[in-house]
Amino acid sequence: MEREKIKEKIAQMTLEEKASFCSGADFWHTEALERLGIPAVMVTDGPHGLRKQDMEGDHLGVNDSIKAVCFPAGCGTAASFNRELLVEMGEALGNECQAEGVSTILGPAVNIKRSPLCGRNFEYLSEDPLLATEMAGALIQGIQSKNVGTSIKHFLANNQETRRMSSSSEIDERTLREIYLAAFEGAVMKQKPWTLMCSYNKINGVYAAENKTYLTDILRNEWGFDGYVMSDWGAVNDRVEDLKAGLDLEMPSSHGRNDALIVQAVKEGRLKESVLDAAVERILNIVFRFEENRDRTVVFDRNRDHELAKKIAYETIVLLKNEEKILPLKKNASIAFIGEFAKKPRYQGGGSSHINSHKVSSVMDAVSKVKDSVMITYAKGFSADKDELDETLTKEAVKVAKEAEVVVIFAGLPDSFESEGYDRNHMGLPDCQNILINAILDVQPNTVVVLHNGSPVEMPWAGRVKGIVEAYLGGQAVGAALLDILLGTVNPSARLPESFPLYLEDNPSYLSYIGEENRVEYREGIFVGYRYYDKKKREVLFPFGHGLSYTTFVYSNLKLSKPYIEDTDTVEVSVDVTNTGSRKGKEVVQLYVSDKESTVIRPVKELRDFAKIELKPGETKTVMFTLGKRAFAYWNIQLHDWHVETGAFDIIVAKSSKDVCLSQTIMVNSTVKLPMIYTRDTIFSDIFSNETAMNIVKPLMALEIFDDSKEEDSEVEADAIGKEMKEAMLKYMPLRGVLSFGSSITQEQLDEVIERLNKEVGNL
Repeated sequence: MEREKIKEKIAQMTLEEKASFCSGADFWHTEALERLGIPAVMVTDGPHGLRKQDMEGDHLGVNDSIKAVCFPAGCGTAASFNRELLVEMGEALGNECQAEGVSTILGPAVNIKRSPLCGRNFEYLSEDPLLATEMAGALIQGIQSKNVGTSIKHFLANNQETRRMSSSSEIDERTLREIYLAAFEGAVMKQKPWTLMCSYNKINGVYAAENKTYLTDILRNEWGFDGYVMSDWGAVNDRVEDLKAGLDLEMPSSHGRNDALIVQAVKEGRLKESVLDAAVERILNIVFRFEENRDRTVVFDRNRDHELAKKIAYETIVLLKNEEKILPLKKNASIAFIGEFAKKPRYQGGGSSHINSHKVSSVMDAVSKVKDSVMITYAKGFSADKDELDETLTKEAVKVAKEAEVVVIFAGLPDSFESEGYDRNHMGLPDCQNILINAILDVQPNTVVVLHNGSPVEMPWAGRVKGIVEAYLGGQAVGAALLDILLGTVNPSARLPESFPLYLEDNPSYLSYIGEENRVEYREGIFVGYRYYDKKKREVLFPFGHGLSYTTFVYSNLKLSKPYIEDTDTVEVSVDVTNTGSRKGKEVVQLYVSDKESTVIRPVKELRDFAKIELKPGETKTVMFTLGKRAFAYWNIQLHDWHVETGAFDIIVAKSSKDVCLSQTIMVNSTVKLPMIYTRDTIFSDIFSNETAMNIVKPLMALEIFDDSKEEDSEVEADAIGKEMKEAMLKYMPLRGVLSFGSSITQEQLDEVIERLNKEVGNL
């Protein structure tokens, strides 16, 4: 519906009717107004499946929802590094929503994986903001192509479950811009989600729901967001202040209580009615966008989407280790599958994203369909829902393992270990699983471990096993997908969207994660994930971007379209990739940029683009990238804007953050002059870098300490004030220091020099 017609409807509403549209009619629906032809529409949980509740609503997955299809969770879909695949998944979700009359699916969730302990990491995409926003954008594109809305969430800096409704995330401006805002920015600006969900927490002391800086100044005015902002369920703190800040829709229903507060505020002059009108307009614009594009002919084909879930799962399974080419499994070998996850896979997380799957495919289900072509025995080994060592199960598993030629152990985290609502308190697998793995390794060296988990785990046995497969939470078809990967029917192609540290204590947020009472300081700043491990030169178990294949790829012929650019230009980057192995496979080409001579503290390198390509044996393809200003920029807190420094940058093509293949250097010239204000505290080294400034301060340099021609009078003096010490003293001495060394320069003369510096060189 045209905005003018929506405005006409709003003009016919009473104040009370307007206010009613600013909260839900119930747990899942917006308000309706029959006399003006305004329908209610439904929103429902996602983001990796349709959690539509027909009866009583809840937000933690307690009550039943309709039978649906569970696609791989965010931890897995991000591992695909495949934008096109996420678009296809989004199209399927959009069709499902159309079939079920759902106007908006609540997702994707793009919060940065600050710590492996976050209980909701399985829903989130990455530790890297570029990967997070690109994969989220692809999913949004697919869903909204079916005229169904998305609600990108949780905005902003919601990176833990502990005290999530009351804690304040204390983060500096640069870190917010480069890491936490950046995860939303690209998707919001390019794919334009219909709605956005604000988070529970505070940002620097102000609740997200009433934070005008982020909901209006940045989100709407800077990024151009034109949808409506809804609250996370129960995130409203002060309804009137929230509305002023830019929160349009409160969910769920306030049962009229907060609507009355809005009406009262307008009547008392504390809230402009125009603010209320704007919120209602934004909500109705989305309501009619869906209603006028309803396709009631669409059918929710669950079996078809199950097959798509399997196709997606193929590209979410990461081959982490493959010594002696133990994988793919040889079909004529005697193989043992051990672990209850082989029969009851953990394929999704708990809480508001929990899907009531219409069917689930386990590995053993898949084995039953190929049992004539492969010889596989099974032992339970442990119970998947608890951490208890069962001696009988352990003995049986060890016996089966000893008699086999190769063993695959299906391990992972039980549902109770990671879920919405609480955080993990350690990074380990259940003790019973580690004990079982070590016991099997004592009798069987040919062992592979498959992991079902939504976040990194410590692997104390990693050096002993020959193969490790990260299955993440791969959706309801994960079993069939896993078997095809293990047997080599499908070539693995996923890459880690996060670093796997050796130990929890290695994580950069370890000392400050969870925080103190309701205050959480993000002391690691911009050094999240690989940015930290690279800078500290700290070893990890498996690096960001890592993943193996059953074939091999060689990179060559890295080219830049030009060796020098202005920061307003773009540069084309091309690289050839060749499949040098014997089978078809997909490769993820990762492009990083490194500032070689930055004057600010920056990561060693940062992911700036990526591409996934498929190659036949012997085939070569040229991959092209385009890099602009943002690829070289950092957030400058003086400019309050992105800034590129003049200097040399390395363009790096890599297979992971630790596996650099090729690199070329480009010179970038900044066209922006940073503000420089000279004061009495400005040190001489900051003046020596500018020739004009040096000439201005020459009158101040009549001191003996500046005179290099004078030799020291004695050995004692030479020892006391050596050349290096003298240079350092000069370098770091502030301008006011000239008044302390017997100079004939007066205070007035010093102030005149500072005034000239600011007038002729600085920015006053």
